[in-house]
Amino acid sequence: MKLVEITRGRYTSDETVNITVQLTRILNKEPVVVNKDVPGFIVNRVLFRVMLEACREVVQEGIKIIDLDAMARNVLGLPMGPFELLDYIGLDTSLFIVKAMTERGGFKAHPCPLLEELVSKGKLGVKSGEGFYKYPGPGQYVKPKVLPEQGLELDPVRLMAPPAINELAWLVREGVATVEDTDKSVKLGLNYPWGLSEFADEAGIDNIVDALTQLKGVSGWEEYEPDPLLTNYVKEGRLGRKSGRGGFREYPEVEFRRYEEIMLRIDPPGAWIILNKPDKLNVLTPKMADEIVNALRSVEDDPRVRVVVITGSGRAFCVGADINQFQNATPMQMFKAMRHYHSMTLEIEYYTKPVIVAINGYALGGGLEIAMACDIRVASEDALLGQPEINLGIIPGAGGTQRLTRLTNLGTSKELILTGKQVSAKAALEYGIVNRVVPRHALEYEVMRWVKELVSKPPLTLMLAKYAINYGYEAPPIWSALSNEASLFGVAISTKDAQEGVRAFLEKRRPRFTGE
Repeated sequence: MKLVEITRGRYTSDETVNITVQLTRILNKEPVVVNKDVPGFIVNRVLFRVMLEACREVVQEGIKIIDLDAMARNVLGLPMGPFELLDYIGLDTSLFIVKAMTERGGFKAHPCPLLEELVSKGKLGVKSGEGFYKYPGPGQYVKPKVLPEQGLELDPVRLMAPPAINELAWLVREGVATVEDTDKSVKLGLNYPWGLSEFADEAGIDNIVDALTQLKGVSGWEEYEPDPLLTNYVKEGRLGRKSGRGGFREYPEVEFRRYEEIMLRIDPPGAWIILNKPDKLNVLTPKMADEIVNALRSVEDDPRVRVVVITGSGRAFCVGADINQFQNATPMQMFKAMRHYHSMTLEIEYYTKPVIVAINGYALGGGLEIAMACDIRVASEDALLGQPEINLGIIPGAGGTQRLTRLTNLGTSKELILTGKQVSAKAALEYGIVNRVVPRHALEYEVMRWVKELVSKPPLTLMLAKYAINYGYEAPPIWSALSNEASLFGVAISTKDAQEGVRAFLEKRRPRFTGE
């Protein structure tokens, strides 16, 4: 364990602290200074916030323990899930720590009935051979097995962000610890792959506050009250990477380019195209379509950008075309307007980099048509999707009649287009219209996970794979599509990235792709 928490007492001098810091470094350890003697110091305060939230989700929401642990490992990248770690620490030890922190005061928390029940039965975790999991014998630890796809549907932001980030805000606001020392504590003391401030700014401070508010409403527990530091950050517009100013740090590498109806945010390794007419629910116009195309082309050759994300500002992704343009329009005027929309959707579909859409609310008419042209579609659970044009006496005109059929099937496509009905994100997932549905407060975090996943792949090969899939899907004779696939495979295997990928596989290491 590299971490050492050095805690000041009420009368501790600066000289004593400095000498202790020096001694710690001489011992080849990494010190952090806890400026006030609070229960749990840094690591245990953060750790048991997460543990208690995990317990609440299991008890109150019926989530399976193994699924929650799987999510912690598969989604958050943690070395252990919360219940697995409790078993490893010892359930009696963990219960003692929680009681000691709450009894001393300054740590508001509700007890975990699962923990108390198991301890009362002598099931203390690994050391007794059974706790939340069963082991071969006392002291014989075996890591619980989880499948790669297990727990992916659970909410990582709710588990980690509200309790842990709220605790970070309290520690900083009360002057107990710095942001840097808190991040160092969780990385070295808990083996988290990221610091809490990094997680907060990536998920979005506003989303953290929303998740806390929801939890406070559901549970009524005081510990879920958003810390004033977080609510002040939201008021100041310090929302994280997406605003270029985080709650806990600045992001000078984030660049903003403002158009009339959209905004482009270059946030390496991604670029975010944000439909930016929130007061009109991001209604689609030919100008917006042209600006989306211009934004895509402006970053196509930018080496900083490997993935593009399209989303909407405010409470809607896009509610479709501006109805005003249909009044007294001639057939030729409408034909030209549709050309703008077709050019945009084809630009997205055949773009040379992966395009993800984050559907944050309504995606209707032209909004859904934009989304369907993207490669990966992630929707918030409160999103509504549909092609309501039939209710206006018209039909979808930006590709809806074609792409909806390709994504779903002939019957489902006709049902949605002929009735004009809107469907929930959950139904859209079942129909195959979207790839993933997550709570609204977890949307940005989920999209960032997709960005990181795609960025880890060779960029040229991604482009070739995308073209092979799209062309083959459109080409009626399979032999033609297979011929195209073989040609693109030949191009892919000739790249330096392919050579590196094969070499890395044989050498059993992670590949280092360069885009050559």
